[in-house]
Amino acid sequence: MNFPHLAARLENIAPFHVMELAKMAADLERQGRSIIHMGIGEPDFTAAPLVIDAASRAMADGKMQYTPATGLPALRVAIAGHYRTIYGLDIAPSRIIVTAGASGALLLACAALVEKGAEILMPDPSYPCNRHFLAAFDGVARMIPSEPQDRFQLSAAMVREHWTAATRGVLLASPSNPTGTSIDPQELARIVATVREKNGFAIVDEIYQQLTYDAPPFSALSLGDDVIVINSFSKYFNMTGWRLGWLVVPEVMVPQIEKLAQNLFICASAIAQHAGIACFAPQSQALFEQRRAEFKRRRDYIVPALQELGFKVPVMPDGAFYVYADCSDLTDDADRLSIDILHKAGVVIVPGLDFGPHTARSHVRISYATSMENLQEAVARLRSYFTG
Repeated sequence: MNFPHLAARLENIAPFHVMELAKMAADLERQGRSIIHMGIGEPDFTAAPLVIDAASRAMADGKMQYTPATGLPALRVAIAGHYRTIYGLDIAPSRIIVTAGASGALLLACAALVEKGAEILMPDPSYPCNRHFLAAFDGVARMIPSEPQDRFQLSAAMVREHWTAATRGVLLASPSNPTGTSIDPQELARIVATVREKNGFAIVDEIYQQLTYDAPPFSALSLGDDVIVINSFSKYFNMTGWRLGWLVVPEVMVPQIEKLAQNLFICASAIAQHAGIACFAPQSQALFEQRRAEFKRRRDYIVPALQELGFKVPVMPDGAFYVYADCSDLTDDADRLSIDILHKAGVVIVPGLDFGPHTARSHVRISYATSMENLQEAVARLRSYFTG
């Protein structure tokens, strides 16, 4: 059978090795093996009770029709109120676009801003899907090697040094996947100022923003109305499979983003939107804060445990639920080590291969978005693995 020629842009999109390891783990589980998953970044908590109740009511009441492409007005107002309560920011609901997850938000932002050949600066390591969103619109992710002393993030000096005639903006994440590190607010302000000088755009992925442990949450929206922010209900709100997120853009961009959303998505899931409003109820917020405290407890356990096993943790993660650990004292090939640990110890960890070439062979990402009991068992298995 002859198949039509596929788009050349597919050559610029690499496989997602996290998912490949997950498939290997699933095969082992089907064989009866006990596997502890510390690979995929998905909270082990599920949606809050009020959220589930709201979804049930929406279905019972038949509220399953299309919503406006920009989202339910009540949800946009609730998100704006959240920014006021948590960050002290007055964000107009009209600037908030409800999306099909953070992925939908990034797709819309890239569709609006990224032209063929446009170069966007990102730190290496970074979440791989972000650079692939750029590639989907024939943009170019320019990965800038970032070190522990930079918290694995870009700095204003790095942006200035690497900006070229082809550069159009920066795509940042704070806190970051895979490193769990945030950009210092003052440094982020300097980055945004540098981008403004260059007449570029700044997109900041804040999907882990409220999962911060050592300082009050800070949003890049406080740096000006021209900063574009991505957020999601998946992580802090524990709604991964609901596929609900949002995008905050300058007012002037709203009609263009709305036009794109109408054509690309029609709308985000109506049921998820009705349910999402309940995330901002005080009872739900109290529960999310309890869960955030549990994530911090897990972080404070797993980091020293990994160090005792021979991993180096060059910078303490202050957010999300990842440890980006240096395994160079244990192996010269993080991918081979990850596969070996999976097969011999039954623990899923992820090599740096996905996150950029700079740390591909020397680092692994370990997610602590699983129970304390699982973490303790994983550490015991890893100890046996390394000691023989």
